[in-house]
Formats: sequence, C-alpha cells, structure tokens
Amino acid sequence: MCSWECVSIKQAVVLINGIDAAKFPRLLSRILQKLHLKDEHSFNEEEKEKLQAALSLEKQDLRLVLETVSFILEQAAYYNMKPIALQQQLENIHLSQEKAEAFAQAWTSMGQDVVEKLRQNTFAPKKLEKVGFCLNLEMGHSTQAKVKSPLAVLELGVNSDNSERTEKIFVEFNHGELLEFYNKLETIQAQLDSLT
Repeated sequence: MCSWECVSIKQAVVLINGIDAAKFPRLLSRILQKLHLKDEHSFNEEEKEKLQAALSLEKQDLRLVLETVSFILEQAAYYNMKPIALQQQLENIHLSQEKAEAFAQAWTSMGQDVVEKLRQNTFAPKKLEKVGFCLNLEMGHSTQAKVKSPLAVLELGVNSDNSERTEKIFVEFNHGELLEFYNKLETIQAQLDSLT
C-alpha cells in the first residue's frame, strides 16, 4: 500500500487510539463527507476549537489527527481499498482494533461514494489542453563557432478548472534531457496501463 511508518503517523496513532470511541465515527463521517472538496477543510476554525475541547486534544495534536485521518482515507480512496484490507493495514500500524473497525465501517458506508467524487475531481490544479513543439538548431556561439546543438522546445497549453484562458508553458530540452523526459513518460504510461 504505502509507507505509513513515519514518526508523525506513529504519534497520530497514539492520539487516535485515545479518542473517545463514541465520538470517533462522527469525526470519520465528517472528514469523509468533505474529503473530495479541494479548497475546503473538513472543519472551520470555530469547529476546530469545539472539536479540540470535545476530544481533549491540544491544537497541534488535533491538526495531526485530522491530517492523518484525511491521509489514511485519501490513501484508501487512491488504492480503492476494500474495508477489510484497510482495517488490516491500520491494525498493522498499531491502531486499536476498535478504531480500525470504525475506519472500516465508515469506509464500507461511504467509501465508494468518496471514490466516485474524487474521480470527478482533478488532483492537479491545471489540466493539459494542448501540446506543441518546435526544433531549434544552434549552429555556434561566441566561444565555439562550429558547434551544432539541437534543442527541442515543448509548448504545453494548460488551464485551471475555473479559467477559460489557456496558459502557455515553454520547456526547452537538449537531446539528453528529452530522452530522460521520454523515459519518465514511458514509466508513467506503463503504470497507468497496469491500473486499467
């Protein structure tokens, strides 16, 4: 799945395990309801203050819990995990069985809806609309008169979801850079092909 063994996740697991079992499912439900919204947090500042008091957490601990729960649910959506697999992964990182079951139950009831909503969103702020290119040949410069240096200029036309205007981005490559870029695109294509 993913590397969930970092220090902040371990700290968050301890905090999550300490949250009242009656309150935790509502927290999960709220985060799942807003997970697909790009520019909106699950809780506003006033709600975070109330939540901090209700869960008896310090401000930075609450932030860590919210970020970690969101991360776990985003990973579950990204990998389209089955609820039982999610529960097992969470138990593997020492989340209590009770909390892991709460994640699995919330994921069972809302997971597919979240995945569908996330599929409709783009994760990147800009989408590629157009690709163009041109080739340039530098025949020399002041220090070396007989140097041939071919360059490719890639033109990428991108736009934001909320913009009608296409922004042009120009990227210049020499032969080696273009080959490296091509190989990375091939790797990305192979990974996309393996997912379909």
